[in-house]
Amino acid sequence: MANPADDRSPEAEEEGGPVKSFLEHLEDLRWTLVKCVTTVAVGVILCLLAGKYLVAFMVWPLQNVSTLFAPKSNSVPVLLGTNTIGKVDWKELALPLAGTNPVTAVRLVPVPSGTNYVLALQPEIRPQPHSAQSLVVLKNYSPIEGIMVALKLSIYGGLVLTAPLVILFVGQFVLPALKVNEKHVLYQAVGVGAGLFVLGVAFCYLLVSVFALGATVEFSKWLGFTADEWRADAYIGFMSKFMLGMGLAFELPVVLLTLVRIGILEYGQLQRFRAYAVVLNLVISAFVTPSGDPFTMLILAIPLHLLYEISVFIAGHWERKQARAQAGAAS
Repeated sequence: MANPADDRSPEAEEEGGPVKSFLEHLEDLRWTLVKCVTTVAVGVILCLLAGKYLVAFMVWPLQNVSTLFAPKSNSVPVLLGTNTIGKVDWKELALPLAGTNPVTAVRLVPVPSGTNYVLALQPEIRPQPHSAQSLVVLKNYSPIEGIMVALKLSIYGGLVLTAPLVILFVGQFVLPALKVNEKHVLYQAVGVGAGLFVLGVAFCYLLVSVFALGATVEFSKWLGFTADEWRADAYIGFMSKFMLGMGLAFELPVVLLTLVRIGILEYGQLQRFRAYAVVLNLVISAFVTPSGDPFTMLILAIPLHLLYEISVFIAGHWERKQARAQAGAAS
């Protein structure tokens, strides 16, 4: 007698994968968990070894904040030897400059004038260390805090780095139990969802985080607090959760279109819900955006509503396509 598990007929494929006993499913689940945990552990170790580069990656938006929000001042120190004797606005001085680089200091130097010497102003143009130009400096305030920063970065980085493999292992466990049409929908959802997640993280990292961080600094100054030093651990956690939250927010079309596919939502319902979607997107932006300022919320809410409109358009296309197919079948 043929083993039912070896049945590869179209009917069996349409209904799902090979039939297995409970113990066989339990064994598959055990190996899936072992592979997922091992993969994540390897990813965490790799990110721990590359901690220095991950820190540089996470600090990059803060450097852009310093460039965009740092106060522009032409006041520079006046140096006499190694001493600073005052400050002067170098823009008001008729100094001979080479190129367009800003003056970082003005030095008093003796210049011969006939048989005497006079003090003249000599501009100095040299690059300053990043810490001197940063709007905010990150610091650790306890012996263990550096280790906690490294662990937090390695865990977040390991999860993101190994997510494709973990999804693959879970898919290998789940897919045999699905029908062909269900597998097709799942493939589409995973592919589109992964692309939208990366798009959301990149949008947050390159644009939104810069304005959100700048807004938090300016708001602290408006309240009368200085915001020139932050805890490194708090900043890393803030940025990690911010990027992950925005990546998940960009999964909105996947959720909506999956609900349309399985028949819970319809094109007409999405059209009628459009006005409420504007408010919902603003609420999502308020939760995802840590700073809470209206400008940053608007930057996030606009692409979210655009994704909603794209979902409505795709749902309408599916409905019209299904109607044409049914009309063709009836004729």
